[in-house]
Formats: sequence, structure tokens, C-alpha cells
Amino acid sequence: MEPPVPPHQTPPLLQGWRHHLGLAALFVVSGAAGWLFQTLGAPLPWMIGPLVLTAGIFMGASPRVRVPNKLRPVGQIVVATQVGLAFTHDALDMLAELAPVIVGAALATGVCIFVVAVLLARFTGQSLAQAFLCCVTTSPVEAAAMAISAGVNPMPVILSQTLRLSAVVVILPFGLYAIEGWPAGQRAPVTLSAIDPVHIVLLASTGIISAGIFRGLRIPNPNFLGPITAGALLSVSGYGPLPYPALILALAQIVLGTWLGATFRRDFITSALRLTLASVAASLVLVVLCALSAIGIAILSGVDWKTLVLGAAPGGVTEMALTAKFLGQNVVLITTFHLVRIFIFMPNIPWIVRMIARREQRGQEKA
Repeated sequence: MEPPVPPHQTPPLLQGWRHHLGLAALFVVSGAAGWLFQTLGAPLPWMIGPLVLTAGIFMGASPRVRVPNKLRPVGQIVVATQVGLAFTHDALDMLAELAPVIVGAALATGVCIFVVAVLLARFTGQSLAQAFLCCVTTSPVEAAAMAISAGVNPMPVILSQTLRLSAVVVILPFGLYAIEGWPAGQRAPVTLSAIDPVHIVLLASTGIISAGIFRGLRIPNPNFLGPITAGALLSVSGYGPLPYPALILALAQIVLGTWLGATFRRDFITSALRLTLASVAASLVLVVLCALSAIGIAILSGVDWKTLVLGAAPGGVTEMALTAKFLGQNVVLITTFHLVRIFIFMPNIPWIVRMIARREQRGQEKA
């Protein structure tokens, strides 16, 4: 029997095959959490379920396994390539017809993000660069990676991003359901039906190669922007492969959710109550501001307000596409809104963060 570990010490990580076995067990229970959330009808079950479970484990007794960072790109590439396939000819036609509205909605969301970031920085004492990363509409995984690259503490960013995503996923669907009535759709089961190995290999190869090309070109966030660009180009050209089976997409989300949950630590959460409350408030304010700006654009453009609210929402394309499907809205159009915003924001976030950080540093030196 191993001697008890003093409270002030962290137990050592498992080594060798014991670590691999422990990591495999972690992914198994994460998958079970995803299945449970799927059964309960929760939004984004295969990502949020593992995230909640893993965060609970890592904030509890000190874990003896580590989720390798190199697993994160696997999930990113799968999800990004799948999202890129949504950019069809119909989406391209809608983009051409409604380009001013779509770009205007993306820019309006950007203004709302900056306003909320300024407020969050003032109320929490964070730097504006960190607050901006907390609010910007990207995934928690991507925001954490950009925070690390910018030399910013990623934990507040992950916490705020996770709370924002949860707020958007829960508030918008339930709010629109309350206005329009509860949808009558059922969630499709996660199976390997209609599996085509050729298309799976082709899609996986496309994602890996495009990520490598973008990395070689030093384009920011290559594991996301490369596959989503390649998937979009293939889809628009008419040669796009079939999307991944639901089971593979679920496995990718389990990897991302588990990695993200493993970044939480009890000592940080318990010492950041003010930040948690401020992040919740910031998320609510951001959702409201984006919805109001979308309604204003809808009045000016004549586009259905529900479409614009979903298109301008500070959430992810997957969540909003799912919400649109349940609400009977135009999934392709709403997907186009979010893809355009991704292409506008994602390449520019790193240099914007660096610019804000430099300005703040100059201001501190003058003071």
C-alpha cells in the first residue's frame, strides 16, 4: 500500500502503461458522461458532458493522469473539417445576396464583444487583452491556445469562454422556444450507419494536410482554419466527401471536452468567485447586446429577426445550426453567418490581442 500523500503535496503522475490505462479509463467515463447528457437532451452533450465530468474530477482529488495537449488537434481537425462542409453552393449564393447583412452582423457582434470586454476588464481588474479573449466568439479550446501564445493566463479565459458558450446554448434556444413554441424534433442517435470508409479517409486526410499547410504558412490557429477552409472549398466545388458519421464527430467532441475539463483546478475556481460571477454577468450582457443589434439590423434589412438573432449570437456554428434546425429556421443561412464571422475574426484575434497588450504595456510604462 502506498503511503498517504500529505495535503500540501500533489500525488505523482502515473507512468508508462499505468498512465495510458488511466487515460483510457478517463476517456471511457467521459464518453459515458456524453451519453448521459445526450439521453437527457442537453445541448452539445458529447462535449459538455465530458467537460463537466473531467472538470469535476480534476477539481476534486488531485488526478494522477495528464491529458496530452497533442490530443487537442485531433478533435479540432475533425470538427473543423465537418463544419467547413456546411459551406455549400446554397450558402455561397446566400452570401452573395445578403453579404452586407451578414458582414454587418459579424461586425456588430465584434463591437458588442469589445464593449463587454472593456466592462469585464474594469470590473475584474483583468488586462483588456485577457478580457477580450474571455469574450471573443471562439471556442474555449481556441481561446485557451491563443491566451497561452500571448502569454496570458488561460484559466480565466477558459472559465469565461465556457460560461459564455453555456449561456448562449441555453438562453437563446429556450428564449426563442418560449416565443415560438417548443420544437417537436428528436435528436438523431449516434451510430455508424451509412459508414463509408473511403469518404472518412478522404475527409481525415483533407483535414490533416490542410492543417499542416496552414501551420507551414504560419497562419494563426492552423488546426481549425486549415480544415474549415479545405472543407468549405471542397463543398463549394461539388467534390466534397460525405460528412463524418455521428459517432466519429461525437468522439472528437469527447476528446475536446475532456482536454478542456482537464485544465480546471480547484484552487483556481475557489479563489475566483468574483471572476465567475463577473463572467456570468458578462455572458448575459453579451447575449442581450448581440440580440438587440441583430433585431436592429433585421428592422433595417427586412431579414427575419429570428434568423439574425441566431446568426449574430455569440456562440458556435454547431450550436446555432442545431438550434436553427429545431426552430425550423434556415440552417444554411445561419451557418453562413457564423462561417463568415469565423473567417473574419479567427485570423485577426491574435494580432488584435498583441496590439491591445502592447498598448496596455506602454500605458503602464508611462504611468
